[in-house]
Amino acid sequence: MDAFLTSTVLVALAEIGDKTQLLSFVLAARLRKPGAIILGIFAATFLNHALAGSVGVWLASLASPQVLPWATGLLFIGFGLWTLHPDSLDDDPKLHRAGAFVTAAVAFFIAEMGDKTQLATVALGARFDMLAAVVIGTTLGMLIANIPAVLVGEALAQKLPMKAIRIAAAGVFIVTGLVTMFGMPNLVQ
Repeated sequence: MDAFLTSTVLVALAEIGDKTQLLSFVLAARLRKPGAIILGIFAATFLNHALAGSVGVWLASLASPQVLPWATGLLFIGFGLWTLHPDSLDDDPKLHRAGAFVTAAVAFFIAEMGDKTQLATVALGARFDMLAAVVIGTTLGMLIANIPAVLVGEALAQKLPMKAIRIAAAGVFIVTGLVTMFGMPNLVQ
């Protein structure tokens, strides 16, 4: 349950203001087919994160048990610092003749390549070695952040305290990194 919950919370927070959330706003405004867009986001995210989580599990099998917590912990801290920098959408997604589902799926899959949530999924897969829990959690986190973006659109983005959300997400990543490296402190004595 730890792998699932951590994956869900980390990705949901990290996704606020991320380029794929910005892509959700653009797709919703241009395509106006929320159901197809949400299904495209789900399909692309699930496939992308299944691949990323698999890479993480594989990398964990190659690393020594002494090195793995430090490597993944430092990655999480790096993601925390990366989260503080707001993303921007590089270009306008091209509409695919096959429709809103294919357009959303292709655009999301490509936008996730090398994105912090994809790389976080690699690190989460390595950290927990529980591929199904990580992939389901990261996919759910992506949907938690992007379904409202598709349904409510730009109006929601204008009302959210984006800077505070980015700082909170960065804090969660950094704390996760520290806990990964040093373990959970004994709070009860």
